[in-house]
Amino acid sequence: MRRPVFLRFLSILFFFSSLLPSAYAFQSNSGTVSGTITDPSGALVPGASVEIANHVSGYTRKATTDATGQFRFYNVPFNPYRISVSAEGFGAASKSVDINSIVPITLPIQLSLAASSTTVTVESGSDLIENDSTFHTDVDRSTIDRMPLESQSSSLSSIVTLSSPGVTADSNGLFHGLGDHAENSFSVDGQPITDQQSKVFSNQLPSDAVQSLEVIGGAPPAEYGDKTSLIIKATTRSGQGVTSPHGSIALDYGTFGTASLDGNIAYGGQNWGNFLAVSGMNSGRFLDGPEFQTLHNKGNQQNIFDRVDFQFADEDSLHTNLQYTRSWFQTPNSYDTMNVFDQFGNSVGAADQRSKIETFNIAPTWTHIINQNTVLNFGAYIRRDGYNYIPSNNPLADLGPIQQETVQQYRTLTNTGVRSDISWVKGIHNVKIGALYQQTFLRENLHTGIVDPALNAPCVDAEGSPVNGFTDPSQCAAADLTANDAFNPVLLPHDLTRGGINYFWNGRTDVKQLALYAQDQITKGPWLLNLGIRGDLYNGLSVQRQAEPRVGISYNIKQTNTVLRASYARVMETPFNENLVLSVKGCYDPVIQGIFETLGQCVPASFDPGFRNEFHAGIQQAFGRHLVVSGEYIWKYTHNAYDFSVFGSTPITFPIAWHNSKIPGFALRANVPETHGISAFLVLSSVSARFFNPQVGGIGTTPGTPGSNYPFRIDHDERYNQTAHLQYTLPFRKSTWLGFNWRYDSGLVAGSTPCYNVTDPNSGCSNFSFDPNGNPLTIGGQPAVSLSSLTADQQFQAGLACNGVRATPGNPLPDLCLASQLSSGLLKIPAPNTGNDDRNPPRIQPRNLFDIALGEDNLFHGDKRKIGLRVTAVNVTNKYALYNFLSTFSGTHYVTPRAITAEISYSF
Repeated sequence: MRRPVFLRFLSILFFFSSLLPSAYAFQSNSGTVSGTITDPSGALVPGASVEIANHVSGYTRKATTDATGQFRFYNVPFNPYRISVSAEGFGAASKSVDINSIVPITLPIQLSLAASSTTVTVESGSDLIENDSTFHTDVDRSTIDRMPLESQSSSLSSIVTLSSPGVTADSNGLFHGLGDHAENSFSVDGQPITDQQSKVFSNQLPSDAVQSLEVIGGAPPAEYGDKTSLIIKATTRSGQGVTSPHGSIALDYGTFGTASLDGNIAYGGQNWGNFLAVSGMNSGRFLDGPEFQTLHNKGNQQNIFDRVDFQFADEDSLHTNLQYTRSWFQTPNSYDTMNVFDQFGNSVGAADQRSKIETFNIAPTWTHIINQNTVLNFGAYIRRDGYNYIPSNNPLADLGPIQQETVQQYRTLTNTGVRSDISWVKGIHNVKIGALYQQTFLRENLHTGIVDPALNAPCVDAEGSPVNGFTDPSQCAAADLTANDAFNPVLLPHDLTRGGINYFWNGRTDVKQLALYAQDQITKGPWLLNLGIRGDLYNGLSVQRQAEPRVGISYNIKQTNTVLRASYARVMETPFNENLVLSVKGCYDPVIQGIFETLGQCVPASFDPGFRNEFHAGIQQAFGRHLVVSGEYIWKYTHNAYDFSVFGSTPITFPIAWHNSKIPGFALRANVPETHGISAFLVLSSVSARFFNPQVGGIGTTPGTPGSNYPFRIDHDERYNQTAHLQYTLPFRKSTWLGFNWRYDSGLVAGSTPCYNVTDPNSGCSNFSFDPNGNPLTIGGQPAVSLSSLTADQQFQAGLACNGVRATPGNPLPDLCLASQLSSGLLKIPAPNTGNDDRNPPRIQPRNLFDIALGEDNLFHGDKRKIGLRVTAVNVTNKYALYNFLSTFSGTHYVTPRAITAEISYSF
């Protein structure tokens, strides 16, 4: 960004801040509802019970009116609600209220005398539908508390994956939203977090800190940019209004020696509050490894989150989020890396690669109520991830089938920003105008060297095989060998097998971004119109300016409880920040280029942000009072489409870009609000992820035939997935409950899968179908597949069998197998001559995973102090299945084996 633009923007922000009389903040994801309860004569009614509830998300909260007949609910997530009031001697009353702005809502409610009133009930599905042009999912604390979750260290990702349609599950807390990888952003109390949030990139907000989630899968409103495939709006828990301290302590222990201790407490008053959550976890299986059995996979995590609220006056309040998280974990080994040998055949032990991530976040926000219709927000934040990757003590032990280099990295990503917005609600208009400036400081330090003696050998034998013991091509002739044409002398000083040392590379840059937006939600009768415009100015290692219109419309057919909607958005898609400098500048460095070209292409590029046009059309339908269904059709076209590639078997990744992508699909969600103790939801989707060559930037391997422009399905393409979640509370004992998940995945696109194909130039099967001279492989004239490029363990990881004989880690299959006799229990292998990276790629076999949780929240019938017990079983049937196999973008990972965890808790 040019300095004058930045200075003008800061001047605007300081001008707005000078308008504030004393102090600031609510937050951008929640509102406040207050009101006064009166009787028919207008007299105040103290001691009345007031409840606010959303029947779909399950959100409920209760309050009692004070001596002046007033009630107030703080920190209420944006949604429609029903407020119900009851008081002795009066009839029940209720009102609907739609909270969609931080502008406070005041709601007077008058009670009628008991003799002249009737009980108020919800007679139709009107409370279940929401007239909104944007497709989204709401998840409340009541669901989060009782949902069996796979990963404690990335529980927020697990919640999103299980509860949101259009999300494909991947390893290590990764999830792919609507056909894209990591094009997701979190908005935590209004603070934008657009960098990757899986457990191998960063440390997430703990799920204990979350009050509710709204996951937007439709066209994003104008206030959101950068990464918009999914927008996860997290509203954190607050202590404001909690006049007597409440909290809990929980101790867990389970399979793999996993132990955790969690505690949280909320306390405060009407004008202040504090919520604190502290947790620690240690596990023998921290990541999803390349083997179903756990090998070298320990990890631990410590997490502190604190939210402080203070209301200085009726017009001014300050809200601050504080977080510090540290995680340490080993890189899981395969059988191939449990006993590594050097170039002389000597054992150098097992690989021992590890990572440490430290994250801190400080985010204050000041809110000033200008008048009853207008609210000003001003916030700032600083968030820093420090990632340290540590190689084995003996670097030669880092050698493996898919890793030929040792690597050490320390990188930091520091994201700072200021944001300001004004919300104005009056009549049919709900207007929000805002600005965001953020600067991301990237610092990358990489040490790497070659540990495979065959990778850059100066000499080869008559068959072209590398020969050890030589350091210069001039030595080859005397030994009756041939100089290796592929030898790169630039790499020789950094070949550790030939006396070299690591190469040290340092890179840094600052990514500056300015966003300005305006949006208006116009409601007129059954119609709702969302209009917005956003302007993004991106200054990183490239420069981009884009104007992005957003529009959505919905229509509420009240007679049938139906909402029809359609929307369009133009968005700017920015490259990933993780190793961005290395990916851009590394390909200009002779040593880095030489090393990384062993991983695939190294394409010098400035990584210009891409642009996307996306269209959505959907329907929401309530069926009576007990079922609401919402569906959406999606079509997205992106120019400069991003993903990432992986450095060997490490968690170190690099952004990579292709010419374009096309992503169509549909998503559906069905909710059953709680009835007689039963509540449930079903989410399902089918999303295609078609990417188109050429590769236009980054370090990685282009699928299909190198140099071709054929499309391919990227590895997070999945034809179909679904999650069914059920909760049941015993009607005669409300503290006893059951939670159940059923997750079905039809299978992601697999990586280097052996198969046979000699006719389709767009199929990676050809890599296994030809001999070195380009002739089709056959046995007795029948199509054959070569398995020689895979180790015995890789064949075992793929579940391969030839003529019914399975591979084991120590016993490979024959080098050639008849294509008709090659099978797998873990991969779907295309039939001979049918493989196609676009229309019929190899995939992971479908899987069904079942999770269950049983709990008793009040074992001894306590009033204020309660003892709870809980047992959670993940993958109950111990399904033996893969997430992915030898993926260019993520490697090989198995799903979690059956894991059982017991918990004892104390609540007060």
